[in-house]
Amino acid sequence: MTETAAAPAPPTSTRRTRTVAIAALATAGVAASAVFGVSTATGSTGTVARSIAAPATSDPALVLGGRDGWTWEAGRPAAGGTGQPSAVPAAGQATADQLVGVVDVTTVLGYAGGEAAGTGMVLSADGEVLTNNHVVEGATSITVTVLSTGQSYRATVVGTDPTDDVAVLQLADAGGLDTVQVDQEGAAVGDAVTAVGNAGDEAGTAAAPGTVTALDQSITATDESGSDAEQLTGLIGIAADVEAGDSGGPLYDAEGEVVGMDTAAASTGGRAYAIPIATALSIADRITSGVDDGTVHQGYPAFLGISLLAGTGGATVAGVVDGGPAATAGLTAGDVVTSVGGTTVTAAEDVGTALGAYEPGDRVAVGWTDGTGQAHTATVTLAAGPAD
Repeated sequence: MTETAAAPAPPTSTRRTRTVAIAALATAGVAASAVFGVSTATGSTGTVARSIAAPATSDPALVLGGRDGWTWEAGRPAAGGTGQPSAVPAAGQATADQLVGVVDVTTVLGYAGGEAAGTGMVLSADGEVLTNNHVVEGATSITVTVLSTGQSYRATVVGTDPTDDVAVLQLADAGGLDTVQVDQEGAAVGDAVTAVGNAGDEAGTAAAPGTVTALDQSITATDESGSDAEQLTGLIGIAADVEAGDSGGPLYDAEGEVVGMDTAAASTGGRAYAIPIATALSIADRITSGVDDGTVHQGYPAFLGISLLAGTGGATVAGVVDGGPAATAGLTAGDVVTSVGGTTVTAAEDVGTALGAYEPGDRVAVGWTDGTGQAHTATVTLAAGPAD
């Protein structure tokens, strides 16, 4: 089946590089916090935190992992229930074999005041884990549970590729872990597949049987406000009962080998998307080999600890993180940033562009004016921000 291309993305997109576009304060979320450092999200319970304009239909689709201050709400609709098309089999409980090398990924979004959950796949015996970037985006701490053993580990971000929605984690003090088995030949239209995931489901990790319906699919992801848009391309389209929390989980073929990484699904149910595993592993190899460029980011981004208002004609500070570099320097809400590292700032977006050249631990001069118009300059040491 051939599906048409997705609708064009909104003009403002973010997370293509460490230069992050600034959203309005009311919808800033974690998008602003990754570089600038504060989120207005307060934490809530919901199914997902992103929506997708999917190909060939006006039905919305959803990125499957919680983020931007949302938590994934455990449980999935029963057969024939809401979001469960009759043509697609209901998901059942994953078998022991399907859980080998599969992990739950739970995160704390410290600057967003929330939590999130997703799934991942073990790539190495010493604890290298593959997942979606949106599963860990904004995370200030990450816990990974190996589903076949129940053992939990603290995890750190090795690197991310926000453009392609791929991230690699490293589990602390892990060893002797079983890994997923990969089919590098990929999927074909008509193949029988099973999507496994559903992080945090108290009833057990789910396995959703389905069929590959299309290859090389493109979708446009946005947050719930319609901003923070990003396009994902080259995806596997599947018909299956894939649900929130499955992000980063394996898409198995009929032989039980991984052909994709579950990434998105239609909110109406029954239609989903996965990143081909060969694509995901190629990006993971770039991350683990130390590539750091406009697409692949190593570790954690530099963190100034401010959020900025968009559309004000300057870089107006909306808020600062207590104890962060900006707060320590004396910046407060209402100040206007005028320079970063000697580079003149005239708009909120300029701050991200300037900070993108720095790493955590770097010292950088920041200039600003206060509410009375008085100019100030201070040299700050940039902290390590939440995962981007």
